[in-house]
This record gives sequence, C-alpha cells and structure tokens, in this order.
Amino acid sequence: MPALHHFDFNEEVVYQYINALYSTILLKDVIKRNNIRNISLLENVTRFIFDNIGNIFSAKKVSDFLKSQRINVAVDTVQNYVSHLLSSFAVYKVPRYDIKGKRLLELHEKYFLGDIGFRNALLGYREQDISGILENVVFLELKRRGWQVAIGKLGDLEIDFIAEKGTQKLYIQVAYLLAHPATIDREFAVLKKIKDNYPKIVLSLDTFIGEDVDGIRRLNLIEFLLSDDWG
Repeated sequence: MPALHHFDFNEEVVYQYINALYSTILLKDVIKRNNIRNISLLENVTRFIFDNIGNIFSAKKVSDFLKSQRINVAVDTVQNYVSHLLSSFAVYKVPRYDIKGKRLLELHEKYFLGDIGFRNALLGYREQDISGILENVVFLELKRRGWQVAIGKLGDLEIDFIAEKGTQKLYIQVAYLLAHPATIDREFAVLKKIKDNYPKIVLSLDTFIGEDVDGIRRLNLIEFLLSDDWG
C-alpha cells in the first residue's frame, strides 16, 4: 500500500483509503471474477472471517451464525465464497497439523488476513481482539520470510504456529502479555510436551521478558519481528 506514505498517517484519510482498496478487491477480484450475485451474503461471510481471525474456523459455524441472523445459507455456498476470498489473497488458510499423528488435518483450520489494516478499516480497532491481531501479524511475517506455517495440535492442546523452512522448524506461541501465572502456564505447557529439539518460542509484548523456561525462549514480539536470528 505505497500510497499510505503520502497521507502523513492521518487516521481518517488512511481508513478511507484502505476502505476503498477493500471495496475494489471485493468488487473486482471476487464479485466480478466469480460472477457473484448475492453481494450482501459475500460481505457477511467476509465480515465473519475478519471478525474471527485467530479462531478455529468451519463453514458450518459460519452457516449457523448467519442462520441465527435470519440469513439462510448452505455450507457449500460458504465454502465457495471462502475459496473466492482465498484466490484474491484477501485471506490465507492455515491448516492444523497433528503432532502426535504427524499429519495435516482436513478440518478446523484458521484464517488470517493479507493485511490487518483491512480489518481495522472494516470493523474498527478493538483492544479485546489484540491476541488474534498479534497472531495475524506474526503469521504474515513468517510467510513473508518464506516459512510454511501450520497450527499445531497436540491432544487437546494447541500450538499457535509450527513454522518450517527446509530443515528448520520453529514452534511459536503468541500472547499479548504474560502478566499472570495462569497465562504463563497456559502458553508454556503445550511447548513443554513437545519432545523434539527444535526451537520453541513464546512471544509477547512484555518489555521485561525474564528468563527462558525449560529451554523455551521468551522474546519480545516486536524484537522478534525485527530480528534476523530466529533459531
């Protein structure tokens, strides 16, 4: 979005520009290319995805939600609309990987946005959504650096990201702040159960990081994004 650099980061002007870009992508790249007639339904599906970044996704969940809003839509239709959004690169699908079974799962993936600015322009910034936003930021940086990314599943526990590139692998947990012992236990517990020797990292916005835990690195998220050393 190079034009943003000419707006002196005036919030109102920036949001107007991003909204215009969003409308252009939705209109040209999705609606016209796929000859979509129910534009309102596409907008509702898009809004649901934008509103649920970082959450487990299923087309049935979207269908059920829309039905609760008195909008009847088949699961197959939701899947078709999601595939159109994927082809426009407005969103990215991240599969789940079963660490114990060593296989990718076909259900309960997550979706992240190609640019978090689209979400803020469409829905507004909401502080309570910060965890999903931070996950989206980390996902985009991993993808930008050429890593293959999946969500990890280990029993009933979840790893935010398993990132692989060649022979390299990283396990990553993303948290807003590690301010409470319960939060620390939750973020570190699943990584402690992984028995291989690949790097394991917990990222947060804490300015005081503290010591590593059982070989699991604690890093400031911003410093991680700016660093060249992720091993």
